[in-house]
Amino acid sequence: MQFVPFEEGIEVKGQAVKAVVDGFNNFAVLGSAYLLDEGIGTPTPNGLANLDLEGWYSQRSWLLCFQQIGKQLGDGLLTQIGMAIPRNARFPEGVRDIYSGFKALDVAYHLNHRKNGRTMFDLETGRMEEGIGHYGYEPVPRQRKIISLCETPYPCAFDQGVLTAMAHRYESNARVVHDETKPCRKWRGDRCTYVITW
Repeated sequence: MQFVPFEEGIEVKGQAVKAVVDGFNNFAVLGSAYLLDEGIGTPTPNGLANLDLEGWYSQRSWLLCFQQIGKQLGDGLLTQIGMAIPRNARFPEGVRDIYSGFKALDVAYHLNHRKNGRTMFDLETGRMEEGIGHYGYEPVPRQRKIISLCETPYPCAFDQGVLTAMAHRYESNARVVHDETKPCRKWRGDRCTYVITW
């Protein structure tokens, strides 16, 4: 299901939160207004949300921000915000192609969230904390195809944007399609399935 945290007390890194502002492009003040309405950031004189990129913000508030954007402006904008994530969020080193990019996506997801004051992925030990779900990675043998099963509290359209931006970073002709034959978080499912081809 969308917009509902899996656990209370989860926080999101400010660098990732900035994707909301970037997703609004020339209308950054409007994106900032949604963040500020949920208590994320502080207002600047020009109407933008001042975000501490190294700071941490409530996931619940960020999800409420997405919910309001989706209700008032639609899925297209949620997809745009998702497409801004790969250029804003922290990623592990060693990503060099579409396969390593999608394999690293779940690690990056956990690197940009924290629980009980600790980042949810430890790069030194490889230990991952549970509590926010996962971005799945299943390459299809002998095909230019990856299946990604996304089980997160984020909106379906946002995740499709994240996956699309990741795919286009390495394969400009890539397509990301939501598998309509499978459950969808938008319709109260617990996960969405996306098919990435290039």
